Amino acid sequence: MRPSKQKSRTMRRVFKKTPGGRKTVDYVLRKPKKLVCSNCGRELHGIPRLRPGKLSKTPKTMKRPERPYGGILCSSCSRRRLIDSARSK
Repeated sequence: MRPSKQKSRTMRRVFKKTPGGRKTVDYVLRKPKKLVCSNCGRELHGIPRLRPGKLSKTPKTMKRPERPYGGILCSSCSRRRLIDSARSK
């Protein structure tokens, strides 16, 4: 990578210790934002904060909770929506 890109704070600085005992700086892309509920805006739990390349390599069951509206709505909003849909029928 070019030094000018490393000087900006786009990349995160990680200090690593080499086998020789020296400390070096690794430049790593930052984590993406936490996903939020589309209804109330609360943080969604059970979803990893990974870059798209690593997220594509994780299994489907690790990407979002296995329930209706999993990964879109938080648990309380999905519970409310399921109750409302059952009452309206």
